[in-house]
Amino acid sequence: MEKNQKINCTVGSCKYNNYQSQECNLEQIIVEPCSNCNSGTPAEESMCASYVCNTKTNK
Repeated sequence: MEKNQKINCTVGSCKYNNYQSQECNLEQIIVEPCSNCNSGTPAEESMCASYVCNTKTNK
């Protein structure tokens, strides 16, 4: 895979989120399916498994 991809992210509570640029600081992420969900709605079907809660707010 090319190394020039970027991951846009607006989850301000994530440790890896650069709040000002709204980008993920990780080079790659893991996307996992949500458990027991078959709604067909993208926001309900998958989630970032690389998420780590930031104890400080980034704002």
